[in-house]
Amino acid sequence: MSHALQSYLLAAQNNAWANATLYNAISGMGSAAFAAPRPGFFPSLSQTLNHIYEVDLYYLDALENGGLGRAVYDRTDIMDVAELARAQAAVDARLIAFCADMTEDVLAQTRLTDRREGPVQETVANLLPHLIQHQIHHRGQAHVQVQDAGIAPPQLDDFYLIYGRVPSATDYRGEG
Repeated sequence: MSHALQSYLLAAQNNAWANATLYNAISGMGSAAFAAPRPGFFPSLSQTLNHIYEVDLYYLDALENGGLGRAVYDRTDIMDVAELARAQAAVDARLIAFCADMTEDVLAQTRLTDRREGPVQETVANLLPHLIQHQIHHRGQAHVQVQDAGIAPPQLDDFYLIYGRVPSATDYRGEG
């Protein structure tokens, strides 16, 4: 695997690790605290994490040529932390699998994204960094919401470097 392709795989693995780490920190949170008003773009931790999940579903559907398009948004928010953690882990595993199997040819291909204004063709090379950036952006907001809930927010930037890397990051990198 080329360095460029390896970077996408590492980003997908980091994404899965960061999500699992965040969900582990809130694993004991009850549904009332999960839905309670919090500072951020979305007004609760449940809405923030459900947004991350459903946007992942949307872009993975496009990447996998699933054909569901905007229909992935026709769902009810998952209000149980453990259930949403399992659903997020499953979609994270799909992203890792997609990146693990990716080739330069796939990276150059286009995928249809179903937009309100109509269909738009995007390259895989543009969709993947957008999806990862979306995750990071909203996970940062969730980090603040976790702290607002009185829970120590977990360290989420110890994945890539050897210095300070936590053991769970090594596990997600396939090095453990």
